[in-house]
Amino acid sequence: MKENFRQFLDRLRQVGELVDLHQPVDIRHIATLVDQSKTALFFHNVIGYGVPVVSGIIRSKERAVMSMGCETFGEIEKKLAAAIAKPIPPKYVNGSPTRDVVLTGNDVDLFKLPIPMSSIYDGGPMITAGVVICKDPELGFNSGIYRFIVKEKALTGIDIVTPNNMRLFAQRAFERKEPLPISISIGTHPFEIAGSGFRAPLGVDEMGIAGGLRGEAVQLAPCSTVDVPYIADAEIVLEAEILPTGWTWPEGRFGEFTRLMGGLHWNPLVRIKAIAMRKDAVYYNLHMPWENTWLAAPTRYTAIRQALKTANVDVKDINVTLGGCAFWHAVISIKKGAAGDGKNALLAALSVMDLKHVVVVDDDIDLNNPMDVEWAIATRVQGDKDIVIVPGARAKPLDPSLLQGAGVVPIGAKVGIDATIPEHIPKEHYERITYAYAETAKIDDYVKGKKDAAGQAGDDAAVAKLAAEILAAIDNEPLYYTDIAERFSQYDFRTVARALGHLHETEKLWQDPRGKMCVRGSKFAAVLPGKK
Repeated sequence: MKENFRQFLDRLRQVGELVDLHQPVDIRHIATLVDQSKTALFFHNVIGYGVPVVSGIIRSKERAVMSMGCETFGEIEKKLAAAIAKPIPPKYVNGSPTRDVVLTGNDVDLFKLPIPMSSIYDGGPMITAGVVICKDPELGFNSGIYRFIVKEKALTGIDIVTPNNMRLFAQRAFERKEPLPISISIGTHPFEIAGSGFRAPLGVDEMGIAGGLRGEAVQLAPCSTVDVPYIADAEIVLEAEILPTGWTWPEGRFGEFTRLMGGLHWNPLVRIKAIAMRKDAVYYNLHMPWENTWLAAPTRYTAIRQALKTANVDVKDINVTLGGCAFWHAVISIKKGAAGDGKNALLAALSVMDLKHVVVVDDDIDLNNPMDVEWAIATRVQGDKDIVIVPGARAKPLDPSLLQGAGVVPIGAKVGIDATIPEHIPKEHYERITYAYAETAKIDDYVKGKKDAAGQAGDDAAVAKLAAEILAAIDNEPLYYTDIAERFSQYDFRTVARALGHLHETEKLWQDPRGKMCVRGSKFAAVLPGKK
C-alpha cells in the first residue's frame, strides 16, 4: 500500500514541516497556536485527553503540494484531472487497525475525543476533517468533507446547507422518513480528502477519484452498526445516522473558508452509533480556512477546465484567486480563434457550480498579476458590451452578501467580464510599449562601465546631405523614427533629428497611418480623417 496518513506525517517531520510538542497543552489553545505556526503541529499531550492532536498538515501551499506527491501546485490540478478521467474503484477489505477499539451503546462518548474549537464565536467543538461516506439505494455512493458540531456525547449536527449530493441523499432519505447512514473517517491521507472534496456528478464515487490520486484503490471496510463502509486506514471512525429532522436545528457559528464567521445555520442532527479507533489513534483537526483552501482550489481549477473543454475553448491558463477565497473568483486566459470566444468562455466557466465572478483575458495577460488583469479590464472592456450578468443563479449559502432563509438554498447573481481584445478594434490599438534598443542596451553593462561610441556630428551641409538620404529611404518605404536613427547611426542622434527637422521644415516629411515617417503626398501618407 502506498503512503498512509502517518507516513505523510513522518515525511513532513523529515523536512521540518511538522513540529512535535510534547509538553502539556490546553485544547483551547490549539487553534491559535496552529494559526501562528509556519509548520504543522503535533500535540502529544493534550490536557485531559488520551489521544494526541495534529493540525495544519496542509495549511500551506508547499505542504499541499507535498501531500499530493507533486513538485508544483499546478501539477495537483493535472493529477486530479487524470484521477477523474481514470478513477480506480475502491477495494473492500474485512478488517482494519481502526477497529482496535470499538465503542458502542452508552460507551459512545465524543467528549473523550480531543475535538478543538477554533474561533471565539464557534458554536462548540467541531469535527472538521471527517471524510463522510453515505449511500443512496438508487444513486449509489457519495463522499465529502462536512463539519459536525458536538452537541451531546453521541449527538452532533452536520453542516449540509450547501446544495450538494450529500444534501440530496439526506433529503431523499428524509422523504422516506428514514435516517441516512454515514461513516465519518478522521485521520485519512490528503488523497482521500482531496478526492472526496471534488464535486463529482451523481453516480460517480469520489473514492474512485481518491484512488486515482493515490495510484491504487482506496481500501474500505464495513461498519458494524450502519450499512456503509469507512476508510480502512483511518485513525478514528464514527458510525452514524443523519436523523430525519429536516433542516430545523440551530448550528454554528463557524469560521468559514471565506475567512469570515458564518451565521447561524439550520441543519439536521446526527446520532453517533459507534466509535472505532486505533489503539494509539491520532486525532486530525483540519484548521480553517487555509487547510480547506489549499486542497479545495485544485478542484475548482479542474471543474473550470472541464467546462471550458466542453465548450471547445482554447485555454492557456487559469487562476482561481486567493482573494476570491480560492472558490468564487477565476481569471482565465484564452487563445481566441474566432469572434465570440471570450463570451463563450465566460458562459462555460459560469456554469461551474458556485463560481461567482469570472474574468476572461487574452493570452498576453499575466493572469497571476492583479495589475495586469486590472489593466486588461481597464483597456479592453466596454461595460455595455463586455459584462455579462446572470441573475437568479443557484448560490452558495456561505456567501455573506446574500440574505437567505433557514434551510433554503439561496440564489444570487453571477458576473462575467470579457476582457479580451474586441474583435472590431484594430490590433495596433493594443501594441505594447517597446523601448528602443532594449535588446542591445543592458543596464548591467553600463553599471560595469560600458561606454557608447560617439556618432558623427554634422554641420548644416552634412544635415542637408543626410536629409536627402533619409528622403530617398522613406520614399521607398516608411520607417519609424528609431529605425531611421539606427539606419544612419554613423551620425549622432542630434544630427539625425536635425535632418528630419529640415525635411519637416521644407514640407517634405509626413507620416503613414502607423506613425512611420514617409514622403508628404506619397501613396503611404496618412489622410486627415473625414478628408477625401
